[in-house]
Amino acid sequence: MSEARELLVELDRSSPETLSSQLESQLRGAVRSGRLKPGTPLPSTRALAAQLGVSRGLVVGAYAQLGAEGYLLLRRGASPRVARVAASPDPAVTAQADHPAHNLRPDLPDYSAFPRDRWLTSYRAALKAAPDLDLAYGDVRGALALRSALVSYLGRVRGVSATAEHAFVCGGFAQAIGLLCATLRRSGRSSIGVEDPGHAVIREIVARTGLRPVPIPVDAEGIDVDALEAAGPDAVLVTPAHQFPTGVVLSPERRARLLAWAERRDAIVAEDDYDAEFRYDRAPVGALQGLSPDRVAYLGSASKTLAPTLRLGWLIPPPRLVRPLADEVLYTVIAPPRLEQLAFADFLERGELDRHLRRMRLRYRRRRDVLIDALTDKLPQIEVRGIAAGLHILAVLPPGSDEARVLAEALARRISLYGLAEHAVRPRPEAALLLGYAVAPEPAIRAAVAKLAEAVRAAA
Repeated sequence: MSEARELLVELDRSSPETLSSQLESQLRGAVRSGRLKPGTPLPSTRALAAQLGVSRGLVVGAYAQLGAEGYLLLRRGASPRVARVAASPDPAVTAQADHPAHNLRPDLPDYSAFPRDRWLTSYRAALKAAPDLDLAYGDVRGALALRSALVSYLGRVRGVSATAEHAFVCGGFAQAIGLLCATLRRSGRSSIGVEDPGHAVIREIVARTGLRPVPIPVDAEGIDVDALEAAGPDAVLVTPAHQFPTGVVLSPERRARLLAWAERRDAIVAEDDYDAEFRYDRAPVGALQGLSPDRVAYLGSASKTLAPTLRLGWLIPPPRLVRPLADEVLYTVIAPPRLEQLAFADFLERGELDRHLRRMRLRYRRRRDVLIDALTDKLPQIEVRGIAAGLHILAVLPPGSDEARVLAEALARRISLYGLAEHAVRPRPEAALLLGYAVAPEPAIRAAVAKLAEAVRAAA
């Protein structure tokens, strides 16, 4: 009986932190650290409330929050159980993952192709031309030269409608979404819809701002707007041009309904324009922001187009959020770094990013084709999806496959890759792998797939 189970939780009633927040953070930490193992049954809400001497409603709320975040599995009539989530990384595993023998990570570009000489030319030119005033803190929104270059570029290639006054330069996408969510939280909004499956790290970034992530299912047409309507969050984060991790594109009908929902709800749509520059077998899909600049906050970064280490991202919010966002920057980071911004402005203005993207599209398309051919040869039982764009594919394993065992066997062979389940809040009906093709050259991709085939066979 769940009533007989006990759970080690220590609540400090003298702490300024609420008892509910303490309970949530302790349970969340126990799951992430591995102290609470996947599948472990927890006490019922009534039993835990009695054990801790708190109201049952407090425990119900904490369980519901952790269920929404994906840490607990909650089913009517059944004991709450610990879900399978990514635990805190073990240093030895992390070190091995940083130097895998076979790199199929889906979230990395080919950083070895970073155009060092052209970037150095831009950096030198920017540093030489920068007046002394540009070495001060500067505008909290970022260097005007880059904001102007960005809105011009994004208007030309993504259909974004904005002026430099409405643009912010940030330290990568992570800081941009963190700033936006913190601003929404300060304005009184309490929840944000997130795609399920969706990027697990981004979901955690959102949660740490104080907004409650509400998982919204994704199907072959993108985010389920009916489910979004039913959930009723105050905002929603979407990847409409190329959904991570499924690779689907938000259908025209869903795009229209999503914007209509935002208008009725007075909600903000945060648009993560995830690797939209890389498309191979389909026409480009314009940004949602261009259709509704007053409702959509547009976010992007140079991490996939150039290199993650640059930590250059951008945020173009609805005009009414510019002032509160400026305050959020001022009272957190004061102002973003500027020298890299000035270099990137020169890089954009000289057309170097356009030239780099043309080269990389050809390279990535070749590697994608090699990956698909190798999978067809070595793992014909796998269904391949999401191949028209981006830097990864979704490899659906045969029915009955144990995704966790396949990942363990792959790790034992020093293959770096992700599983679909780690990015999902709700349990998935099918097992799948996320296989990236950007980092490894063609021969290395073939070798990696051969090793992956060994892992799949061993897991079976």
